[in-house]
Amino acid sequence: MKVAVLNYSGSVGKTIVASHLLAPRMNHASIFAIETTNETAADLGLNIDQLRGEQFGKLFRDLLRLQDAIVDVGASNIEDFLSAMTRYEGAYEEIDFFVLPVIGTGKAQRETIKTITALANLGVASDRIRVIFNRVESDVEEEFLPVLTYASKTGDFIANPLALIYENEVFELLADARTSIVDVLVDQTDYRSLLRQADPSDSDRINHLTNRHALRALAKPVDRQLNIAFAALFEA
Repeated sequence: MKVAVLNYSGSVGKTIVASHLLAPRMNHASIFAIETTNETAADLGLNIDQLRGEQFGKLFRDLLRLQDAIVDVGASNIEDFLSAMTRYEGAYEEIDFFVLPVIGTGKAQRETIKTITALANLGVASDRIRVIFNRVESDVEEEFLPVLTYASKTGDFIANPLALIYENEVFELLADARTSIVDVLVDQTDYRSLLRQADPSDSDRINHLTNRHALRALAKPVDRQLNIAFAALFEA
């Protein structure tokens, strides 16, 4: 499966979606970051190919040979990316799904609709444009009414309210630690035992151990919720 993660709106969680939601559930697919300014999966310790929007030709050739790929398109590069895609007839057919993360602000929802319109104008079929609701506080239908209303009115994309990621401090902690949920969960270190053995006067050591244990405790339920979100996002 090949997925592009994009939105005209910045700071909606594209890298979180690419790195923590998609990559672990897509055979650890290759990640291509079309970005020049913001955080990418490389900042979380993942291996990526860094490109600019106008380098679509290289990306297109890479997509032709890959079975699984994630294209993380930064907001500053989306215009170049979409423009370049039009120069290769049918290029969008090499991408199975266009996933648009959106947060609950009015601006982000308006720019998400703008992105959907741009993709529809390129000829992308409605069932290949999917929205993932990010930083959800409690209720998707209350927080994202404009997007849900537009989906119902136009039918230009799929907006499953179960395709959501709740607001959670774990993502900021992962970024600070430059690691991923996968790496946290495969780490079998018994941090609780190490804490009991640690010198009480070694505050740096104790802080490190408590942070790692707390990060794992946060990551486990988030990982289970992301499993549900992934299934809902690509539900037929």
